[in-house]
Amino acid sequence: MDLQDQRDLLLLSELDRDGGATQRTLALKLGVALGLTNLYLKRLARQGSIKVTAIPRNRARYVLTPQGLAEKSRLTNQYMQYSLSYHREMRGRLKQMLTCLDGTNGHRVAIYGTNELAELAYLSLREMNIDCVGFIDGNARTSFLSCPVYSLEGIADWQFDRVLIADLEHAAACEEQLVQSGVPREHVLRLALPE
Repeated sequence: MDLQDQRDLLLLSELDRDGGATQRTLALKLGVALGLTNLYLKRLARQGSIKVTAIPRNRARYVLTPQGLAEKSRLTNQYMQYSLSYHREMRGRLKQMLTCLDGTNGHRVAIYGTNELAELAYLSLREMNIDCVGFIDGNARTSFLSCPVYSLEGIADWQFDRVLIADLEHAAACEEQLVQSGVPREHVLRLALPE
């Protein structure tokens, strides 16, 4: 699914939810300039996916046409297929990267982070029969995926063999925090997914 299809799906979904949304609001949701949002809306109108009607005070109301509803359904299906395929691919890559942990040796792993990548790492560890002893995160949550969540301060009391960093953007900083908290650098695993 290309970027244009993703933006079309987001626009059609937002307009289906709130046909009175302003172009400024839509631009913020899309993360693009106001003028570009205007062009997208004009293109959807030319394609027959939306109908633009005037409402009082120089505002427009956008209504999805039957063709627009069909396009939204098609794009939603395409997005779901893309997402599932991406999810399978990422889990395969994670499992490949985690082969250094042999589940038969009873490795116990703590995962640094509570995001989508942490979820995928957790599922991959479970499939490999590797025990996840919990998650490390600075947020106020106390559990994630039915596992305990701890702050870095309490990590010295944990029983684990490795810490898996599931934060690609801040991996180096997370590793330094772990080392400063007493985790040996050789016990830290950083996920580095290929481009």
